[in-house]
Amino acid sequence: MKLFEPEAILRFLPKLLTALPVTLGIVLIASAAGLLLGLLLALSRVERLPVLSQLAAVMVSFLRGTPVLVQMFIVYYGLPLLLNTVGVNIFSWDKIIFIYITYSLNCAAFFSESIRSAVLAVPKGQRDAAAASGLSRAQAYRRIILPQSAVIALPSVGMTLTGLLQDSSLAFSLGILDVMGRANALGAVTSRVLEAYAAAAILFIALTIVFEQAFRGVQRKLAPQNHIAKGTA
Repeated sequence: MKLFEPEAILRFLPKLLTALPVTLGIVLIASAAGLLLGLLLALSRVERLPVLSQLAAVMVSFLRGTPVLVQMFIVYYGLPLLLNTVGVNIFSWDKIIFIYITYSLNCAAFFSESIRSAVLAVPKGQRDAAAASGLSRAQAYRRIILPQSAVIALPSVGMTLTGLLQDSSLAFSLGILDVMGRANALGAVTSRVLEAYAAAAILFIALTIVFEQAFRGVQRKLAPQNHIAKGTA
């Protein structure tokens, strides 16, 4: 038996691709939910809402300061126990739901800091101009502040999503058959563990390149808007 068989990588890649929808599903769902929650957390801190801003700060600090694997086990084992105390039984939920919750919360913490920094980077004069023109605070955010903040936060958001793609590989720790879970199973069955993980690495590298190129394309398209926003500051 060869120590390393490159041909096995080619055999494994098509099989790993069958698990790709699970990995991409985690990334898409977590990024969408995390972006929404992250926006709420960021605005609560920017506006210094009583109680909510303090709770948001604690939540963000915990989620940014602990490994996502620890968060995953806390959500998987702790959330059902917590809800069971108020009569809500979620012990029968599919494991993938707990994965979605974990990564959504984790993304929200990182997105919130990116959004908060971007919102604070918008010149104060634009807020004053919005108020002087009769816009409500909500209208000012929707029409002026958030569009500019989105351009500013985009690079940081892109890095977070790339990190999410790589961190999603930990989902197999709960028995989820994503790309890494599939690679782990193939390695165990064929005794070609190194080749299976090498195939997974190739796939993740390819996906990372696709993600990075996509965000660079979006940044190039939004660059003129960014120049306009700076020019009006």
